[in-house]
Amino acid sequence: MEIRRFKIGDESALFRVFFSAIHVIASRDYTRDQIEAWAPADLDPKLWENHVRDIRPFVVEADGEIVGYADVQPNGYIDHFFVSGSHPRQGIGSLLMNRIHEEASLLGIDELTSDVSKTAEPFFVLHGFHVVQRRFPIRGGVTLQNALMRKELKRRT
Repeated sequence: MEIRRFKIGDESALFRVFFSAIHVIASRDYTRDQIEAWAPADLDPKLWENHVRDIRPFVVEADGEIVGYADVQPNGYIDHFFVSGSHPRQGIGSLLMNRIHEEASLLGIDELTSDVSKTAEPFFVLHGFHVVQRRFPIRGGVTLQNALMRKELKRRT
């Protein structure tokens, strides 16, 4: 597996990862209506392209296929963190989380935060995050459940 920065042209492969992560992996914790509202098949491609270009994620490739991606923003917020539904439990998430921590250290970030799905919450806990607040965002008229999670980082002196 190789981890690299996002590049223009990755957008549709990242959508496939996002879509499969939610429709395959998260489907055990969310209803069909919640899954469809969170990751609709007809999501506007232009909006998607603009968003992933803005967040500039790290991308994991295995055998030339994009199998996961995640970002960390300059304020320490992790907006997207997804592993392909066809590649769960293969170390991809840990590889991404380690890279996020390296980037946070380089940027002098002292805490990481993210709005985390019920499915991803145990993984984030395993990596030192704790729940700050339970949230119930509404997507397409459907209420979802997630948690704002935070991790304090040790600053290098």
